[in-house]
Amino acid sequence: MSHILSPTEIACFLSHKACWHIIAEGVDAYGAVFEDDTVFTAKAGPLLADVRWIPADANIIKLETVFRKAVIGMMPSPVGFSFSLARLYGVHLGAGAYIISKKAARDLLQATGDFNIPVDHVLFDPTVATSSSKTIYQILPAACAQGLFLKDKSIELASQIEPDRLPYQMRRNLVQRRRKTPLTNVKTEARRIGLQIANVCKLRLEKTIPFHHHGARIQRGMNWMEYPTHRPAPLNANTNLDVPSNR
Repeated sequence: MSHILSPTEIACFLSHKACWHIIAEGVDAYGAVFEDDTVFTAKAGPLLADVRWIPADANIIKLETVFRKAVIGMMPSPVGFSFSLARLYGVHLGAGAYIISKKAARDLLQATGDFNIPVDHVLFDPTVATSSSKTIYQILPAACAQGLFLKDKSIELASQIEPDRLPYQMRRNLVQRRRKTPLTNVKTEARRIGLQIANVCKLRLEKTIPFHHHGARIQRGMNWMEYPTHRPAPLNANTNLDVPSNR
């Protein structure tokens, strides 16, 4: 898997690595990482103040939702504070909020001396070895969400990553589309149906992780391009996609 990373994606990845280093060198068994545009539900405080609910085998616990379907275990376990915990099996991108064990932080530091994919793929994309090798859980409902997904104009914390990464994401998507053939599309659809059947057999389900905001249960977030402060430049022949080395 290879990507062209934008400058802010590289900076974001390095920020997460700095957090992993602090956790790996610290005395606590777990640490929490939050990006600066994270919005918390009212009940997140008591949950995050208590570590007794964290399973002994947990490497990473995803605290947020990006309002897209994710594959989780069918039988979540209550952990108190009106939250439950389920195993996360499928892709659930976004790295805005998560708990990570000291060992997992150390492992990720060793595995990402060089990197060429966004940090959320490293963490929450099971097609990548750094994610598939970890035991990952999902909090239900989400304890937080990034402000750019919420239909709340009072939130002034706008993501700087998404507008910057759009031309790079469009370039990556273009490369992927060029590689697709009719046979590839048939194989993709067959694989999707096969995975749905396998998930049922393995007691897994695909669902959108909800989030409670100002007393309302939100299950569909706002696409970041709808956000009024985001006006990315269109991709054209003059768009510069050269990026500095991430080493």
